[in-house]
Amino acid sequence: MFKRILIANRGECAIRIIRSCRELGIESVAIYTKEDAHALHVKKADQAVLIGPDPVKSYLNIHRIVDIAVEAGCDAIHPGYGFLSENPEFAERIIDAGITYIGPEPAAIRNMGDKTRARAAMIAANIPVIPGSEDVLPGLEEALETAESMGYPIMLKAAAGGGGRGIRRCDTPEHLKENLEITKREAMAAFGDDAVFMEKCIVQPHHIEFQILADTHGHVLHLFERDCSIQRRNQKLIEIAPSNFIDDDLRTRMGEVAVAAARAVNYVNAGTVEFLVDADRNFYFMEMNTRLQVEHPITEAITGKDIVAEQIKIASGLPLDFTQDDLHLSGHAIEFRINAEDPKNNFLPTPGRITRYHSPGGFGVRVDGCVYPGYVIPPFYDSMCAKLTVWGPSWPLTVTRACRALREYDIRGVRTTLPLYRHIAASKAFGSGIFHTGFLEDHPELLEYKPFEQREDIAAAVAAAIAAHAGL
Repeated sequence: MFKRILIANRGECAIRIIRSCRELGIESVAIYTKEDAHALHVKKADQAVLIGPDPVKSYLNIHRIVDIAVEAGCDAIHPGYGFLSENPEFAERIIDAGITYIGPEPAAIRNMGDKTRARAAMIAANIPVIPGSEDVLPGLEEALETAESMGYPIMLKAAAGGGGRGIRRCDTPEHLKENLEITKREAMAAFGDDAVFMEKCIVQPHHIEFQILADTHGHVLHLFERDCSIQRRNQKLIEIAPSNFIDDDLRTRMGEVAVAAARAVNYVNAGTVEFLVDADRNFYFMEMNTRLQVEHPITEAITGKDIVAEQIKIASGLPLDFTQDDLHLSGHAIEFRINAEDPKNNFLPTPGRITRYHSPGGFGVRVDGCVYPGYVIPPFYDSMCAKLTVWGPSWPLTVTRACRALREYDIRGVRTTLPLYRHIAASKAFGSGIFHTGFLEDHPELLEYKPFEQREDIAAAVAAAIAAHAGL
């Protein structure tokens, strides 16, 4: 087992990894920028090192991160999710320095990170894929020809994409003409690569992903599925496990295909195979994420497995100590991504100071967070400040428990998505447990909640107005 692990991440992600390290008896080394000097991951790690002056680029400085790991005597690096977690050059630089990368081989990251390569690999392995272009689109003329042969609607997607970015639906040739260059610019801005490919649009699909674990001894298994269909603009908001849409037979077949997909690219460590499932329960490979997923806690809740600990043990060379037959579904789990955003203002990020923070508790309630009273949410990073995971033995009880936990959760000083989630969780539509990616579009009333203004919020607004008036 490793002695010391550097965590190349920040916030709740870094804290999550620190906790597994501590339970395994491994020292943790955190990195931080000046803006993160008072962040919780800095306080909780066994050691913390200032990485650089730039609030964003410093977390992307491959050479500096590896140098810190060497200087600190780390024998492994965990990338978490986001930042450099799917960067093959980062993994290669770590390995070249004689340090273990806690993740898949660089070749797997590279091949699965390029969506056209991933499609080709899945086709070669007889994995069902969404009909689409065989390669990236060289230009508008070829894009129009491909769309005409495929039939509208189609989806334009960044070849190097992920996380729901660089995706645009086109329903007509005119839409395609409008969106091709826009998608290419979005792809370049997000991934440094403007390559775009095309897929047939599966209308109102269910977004189902399977968690994979694979060790260095040839064992590959899945930890069942997560339903990530509740989204806004291709960004996940609420995830559940297991899916209420698929039955045991489909679960078995999709799990076997997910394992076959991992074997097809000689995958090692934790990963996620993502599928789109249509109304007739036909499923298609969409992509493979070669890292830990934000929503992994709901899988841990229904399986009892610590996925981060398994990642670390696999990277250290240990075999998985359980088989597929040892795994059984236990109850239901829901994860709410608590973002510092204002849903009433087009989900605009709301960085600022936390004036009050009270997290929920009780049986079946878990909070992965990185904020506290007095903490200032910086404007430079992802707006997610916590994740609320709720487990229950049945779907109805899990929903009831989620409503209770959401009511208990109190964050003041900034606008968050909590009021929206309270409204969604209490709705009859959510209680049905069946979702597709157009769920919020089909239920616009869920976005029309009335914000709950507390006395403290009103007093703060009045004080700000008085101060502004006095300054005139």
